[in-house]
Amino acid sequence: MNEVYEKLMKCYEAVEKKTSFKPELALILGSGLGDFCDTMDVKETLSYSEIPGFPTSTVAGHKGQFVFGYSGEVPIVAMQGRVHYYEGYSVQDVVLPTRLMKLMGAKTLFLTNAAGGINPSFHAGDFMLICDHISSLVPSPLIGANIEELGTRFPDMSEVYSRRLRTIIENSAAAEGVPLQRGVYIQTTGPNYETPAEIRAYGRLGADAVGMSTAVEAIAARHCGMEICGISCISNLAAGISSNPLSHKEVQETADRVAPLFKKLVKRAINDISKSSQA
Repeated sequence: MNEVYEKLMKCYEAVEKKTSFKPELALILGSGLGDFCDTMDVKETLSYSEIPGFPTSTVAGHKGQFVFGYSGEVPIVAMQGRVHYYEGYSVQDVVLPTRLMKLMGAKTLFLTNAAGGINPSFHAGDFMLICDHISSLVPSPLIGANIEELGTRFPDMSEVYSRRLRTIIENSAAAEGVPLQRGVYIQTTGPNYETPAEIRAYGRLGADAVGMSTAVEAIAARHCGMEICGISCISNLAAGISSNPLSHKEVQETADRVAPLFKKLVKRAINDISKSSQA
């Protein structure tokens, strides 16, 4: 058995022994959105440390647990704290949680993150609907022997972020009166912030926002047949665009400031996505 798949199945077996909850949607919570779980009807929690071999989150503000419960009437599993490549994990470990949530039963993956704004029309505190991504700066999570049990060797990436879900989220945002930008997200390795020259280069490549997560998770989810959507919170303007030095404190402060609006949008979007699937 493929060793990456074997590790995944061992994690799944451990989860199966601890919970029988079956989610419809998987939600990965980025910086500032961790307390979204306070809006849920929580049924169970499972610390990453309780799953043998599972990578643990080391970033401040990331609790490091799965939260199982209902957002409205929608059964979801939320990752309260994600795992990043810059923490020293292999990219296969970074996407292990995504694959695990698929095995739990989630058909849809809702990604959120805090990102730096590259598009000059963006402002700190904006929300950006992710329409596409650039992941060439980080290793693909599909490198190595293909896991046939999950997906095909050469998966199509022409529509990673579902047009159907993007339309639903745009309508959700309009209904809640939440302004929503649209754009392309680029993932870098981190943990250092980018240089002004790098930001200029990324802008020329077509990126509107930059961060240190999300794209590899989306690739793994696409590979295993999940429907994907994502929203970035523009927590700061990127290097060379902002006149201030960049800091994680600034990212966290902005994310915390707009968190109530972000939670409102995500909650409405999850409900609308579920309704559309049942129609």
